[in-house]
Amino acid sequence: MTTSDSPSALSSRTSILHGIRDLRWETREVPAPGPREVRVRVRRVGVCGSDVHYYTHGRIGPFVVEAPLVLGHEVMGVVDAVGEGVTRVRPGDRVALEPGVPCRRCAYCKRGEYNLCPYMTFMATPPVHGALGEFVLWPDDFAFPLPDQISDDAGALLEPLAVGVWAARKGDVRPGQSVAVFGAGPIGCTTLQAAKAAGATTLIAVDLEDFRLELAREVGATHTINARNEDPIARIREITRGDLPLSHAGVDVAFETAGSLPTTRMSLAAPRPGGTTVLVGLPPDPEVSLDIVSAASREVSIRGVFRYANCYPAAIALVESGAVNLDALVTHRYTFDRTPEAFEFADREKRTSMKVMIDVG
Repeated sequence: MTTSDSPSALSSRTSILHGIRDLRWETREVPAPGPREVRVRVRRVGVCGSDVHYYTHGRIGPFVVEAPLVLGHEVMGVVDAVGEGVTRVRPGDRVALEPGVPCRRCAYCKRGEYNLCPYMTFMATPPVHGALGEFVLWPDDFAFPLPDQISDDAGALLEPLAVGVWAARKGDVRPGQSVAVFGAGPIGCTTLQAAKAAGATTLIAVDLEDFRLELAREVGATHTINARNEDPIARIREITRGDLPLSHAGVDVAFETAGSLPTTRMSLAAPRPGGTTVLVGLPPDPEVSLDIVSAASREVSIRGVFRYANCYPAAIALVESGAVNLDALVTHRYTFDRTPEAFEFADREKRTSMKVMIDVG
């Protein structure tokens, strides 16, 4: 491993998607870091639902895998070498990599809304390669040093936590409020924890699997609802009713995190009059039938979420302080050599797993 002032290129064993369910091993050269770049030896990569979808379908909406693609965007590692002008990290530092890099120059970037940058490059979104290799090169301002209190696994999972932090901000969650999260997967559980850290005291998780609901309780849910067994909206209104008529009961903020049509519909029905719905997940069909009249007549505010901006420092602070538990979300682990098995498992065992983690080295 090179850590000198004049680092050379390195060979990186890399897992590359060539087609549907076709992961191959290749050796790629990772050059020496240029100005304001860092080269990172990857330690952990979390398997995200989007990675699995590219693996099984070859596309997500308009993003199509038309050439070999390196997957993986939930990543942490150790700085191997730094380029000219890098001062915030040095070789040997453990870092989490924020996977989206904007242009830094457009109007959106200058307003701090860099997640909406029209020139954004994002790991493992075609045609941009991800991090499932031994080494990766990345801009230094999107490499965040990790405190010793944060494990390697949690460092990789700062990415889904950043989504949760952004969702809680978009929902303007305040102390004492009630929230419902529709979908208790990794994004749902990080969103729930971010809402709790923002002060929400009634935290309702809705899912179809008791396994996930149990994990949601472990990380902070005060109520869990299995939608296979009861009507989530009726139960939410009972929980939040107080002295109100049922027609005016509901949560202050509802989060849709499953990306399905039924949960999208429920997320619009769950808020109290004057409440808020935050759409974090996206249904597979862009054209959906929703009861907008009911939402509008109740003055429900509907807000969208697209990734995140300026959330990694907050995410790191939440985990370091103990306010958020990311390690509890890792249910299965695979070595780098077993990467194809990890993807097959993540696709096959959605009902019995939360987060699959790949230990790269």
